[in-house]
Amino acid sequence: MTDLLIHSMSEFSAIILGCLDKAGAREIVEVGAEFGGMSQHLADHAVAAGGRLTSIDPSPKPQFLDWVAGAPHVRHLAQASLEAMPTLDHVDAWVIDGDHNYYTVSNELAIADRLSQRDGKPLLAFMHDVNWPCGRRDSYYAPARIPAGVRHPHSFDDGVVPGNKGLVPGGGFRGAGQFAFAAHEGGPANGVLTAVEDFVAGARADGRELAFAFLPAVFGLGVVFAADAPWSGDVAAQLLPFHDNPLLARMEENRLRNYCAVIDWQDRAARVPASRLRIAA
Repeated sequence: MTDLLIHSMSEFSAIILGCLDKAGAREIVEVGAEFGGMSQHLADHAVAAGGRLTSIDPSPKPQFLDWVAGAPHVRHLAQASLEAMPTLDHVDAWVIDGDHNYYTVSNELAIADRLSQRDGKPLLAFMHDVNWPCGRRDSYYAPARIPAGVRHPHSFDDGVVPGNKGLVPGGGFRGAGQFAFAAHEGGPANGVLTAVEDFVAGARADGRELAFAFLPAVFGLGVVFAADAPWSGDVAAQLLPFHDNPLLARMEENRLRNYCAVIDWQDRAARVPASRLRIAA
């Protein structure tokens, strides 16, 4: 089933790398490596620009570990993002695709912003999963890392479907033990997009010029960048054709509804008694 789902941030690689090139980004930090598909694109860019990729992931897939073992130009920090990020400096760009929940993303952005201001680097951050299902609903790979007071009730077994703000017991798009979804969609302090919007609104309330681009495809890409950076116009031009694009949004909605329909068919088939399947055969 997973091979039917386009889900990787690497699908945005041409757009992201174009922005990195226009911003002259050399020192790049990636949060969330998983299999390392995006990592390899970022590493190639960083090396060509005379810089380095730092990849933060406490438990990446073996494919990434095999690759990074032969990539001396890549530094891997096997820590949670909120532990590793404060130890870094002079970062030109952040590519964030880690734990998809309000608490983690809010703090990742706050840390990136604080370090960018300290080091005199205009903020440039790429955030995955700003669209459904995690845009307005938390998910957790490691719920114990989230303080109890800000952690929503959640389930590793129940899933989500478009248009349902609750959970589908034992059905829908679900983590199957790998990650959990919050029990409800929407409301304050819930979801990646909510975290990004609150961060941008707070910065603007302080009189700072931050821009935000929203690309509504492949679970959504959000780009937060300093609107007063010398490269901001070029980055904005790179993103503008995709920003809040209604055709992309409609295609993504259709894609996800179709995928959830396939999951439903699969679940229904799994509930058919084996005796009936033999008779049908």
